[in-house]
Amino acid sequence: MSDLTSLTLKAALDGLADKSFSSAEITQAHIEAVEAARALNAYVLETPDRALEMARASDQRRASGNAGPLEGAPLGIKDLFCTEGVRTTAASKILENFVPAYESTVTANLWRDGAVMLGKLNMDQFAMGSSNETSCFGNVVNPWRAEGGNAELTPGGSSGGSAAAVAAELCLGATATDTGGSIRQPAAFTGTVGIKPTYGRCSRWGVVAFASSLDQAGPMARTVEDAAILLTSMSGHDPKDSTSLPVETPDFARFVGKSVKGLRIGVPKEYRVDNMPAEIDALWEQGIAWLKEAGCEIVEVSLPHTKYALPAYYIVAPAEASSNLARYDGMRYGLRVDGGNLIDTYEQSRAQGFGEEVKRRLMIGTYVLSAGYYDAYYLKALKVRRRIADDFDQAWQTCDALLTPTAPSAAFQLGDKSNDPVAMYLNDIFTVTVNLAGLPGMSVPAGLDANGLPLGLQLIGRALDEGTLFSLGGALEKAADFRAKPRKWW
Repeated sequence: MSDLTSLTLKAALDGLADKSFSSAEITQAHIEAVEAARALNAYVLETPDRALEMARASDQRRASGNAGPLEGAPLGIKDLFCTEGVRTTAASKILENFVPAYESTVTANLWRDGAVMLGKLNMDQFAMGSSNETSCFGNVVNPWRAEGGNAELTPGGSSGGSAAAVAAELCLGATATDTGGSIRQPAAFTGTVGIKPTYGRCSRWGVVAFASSLDQAGPMARTVEDAAILLTSMSGHDPKDSTSLPVETPDFARFVGKSVKGLRIGVPKEYRVDNMPAEIDALWEQGIAWLKEAGCEIVEVSLPHTKYALPAYYIVAPAEASSNLARYDGMRYGLRVDGGNLIDTYEQSRAQGFGEEVKRRLMIGTYVLSAGYYDAYYLKALKVRRRIADDFDQAWQTCDALLTPTAPSAAFQLGDKSNDPVAMYLNDIFTVTVNLAGLPGMSVPAGLDANGLPLGLQLIGRALDEGTLFSLGGALEKAADFRAKPRKWW
């Protein structure tokens, strides 16, 4: 039954519907695959007993004619989503052994629709990182390896566990979050599909906060259609989240395969950055040609404030993190290190509980919010953010969506950039603008580099226009015909 793990989510749902196999069978196959792939360190907590219990309940519902849209499908859950009765740590020591008494809205929606939970997926600590090397559980290893090489590569971050698990066939799909590219960059590095929906499309309730005005949940999957199916279930208005948008959720899968003829696709000239690898540029040109062949009209657009996006992001995100993470003080839950007095207990708990990257960002965030610097840094960054959003509004006057590379390189070696935070932050150069403007962005695998590693193309759309992205993503996926898989070494 091991071939059950190689099915797409859509094929698995079809097979479950026509009773080719049961949820218990496909869940058991995935449990065995997860156990055999521990070298990847994709899961930080496996929940096989709960998975089989959910699968059996799913089979009973299907037998009684009450099947939901995701009935019986085994999924992986990023360890940032609170899961009732199941440890949730955000991959940080400060939340060690924290077991929520409530369920995040996104995961509750998935269970409502019949999905099965295989376990919690590894990630960068508090979602801060681009390589999955800041997790207190150790780094995730990308299932892909360069041709002729054995070096361990990053799966990207912060949703590295989600990306690796989907690419290595350890789940049919996974939840992830994206604050500055944390769904799209790992998708590009692992040959998977990832979409960050419009800010407010998915509820943030029960998702451990990093930067509240930027964080957004989304799915990672093996195909554009699978991502569409998952996003439909994950989305929906939630009165518990004041930023959740009171809009209807369309059936996103219906947009996949729809003609894109006549759509105008913008190519932002500012994304042609210095020293961009020739392979990335060539893939971008290829993507433009594919969309032309599909009947799209290509127009050059200008997003003049793009060059300020990265510095603005690395002021706004750490500032919000500084505020959000102030609640972790060793008093109510998680790690507590007793000190000589109350202040000492706070300091010791935070010093030992947070990792180096989290501390770095908290220090930056506290600095830019401090008296005397608030106006010079934080307020200025907010003004730049507004200009970036205005750039996109201007672009939508002449086009329906944008096409760009997802990341400035293929997956790099673990340890390559961990001592150079600025080099690491540059991984987000093509993705942060989308979060600052609250827009939807999708990464679609489109080719391999000279070393046989996957590369992705990014589509950016108008707010709440994920449907157009799914249509364009489907067209790119069909043209690229990306079928490569990592060779199994684990």
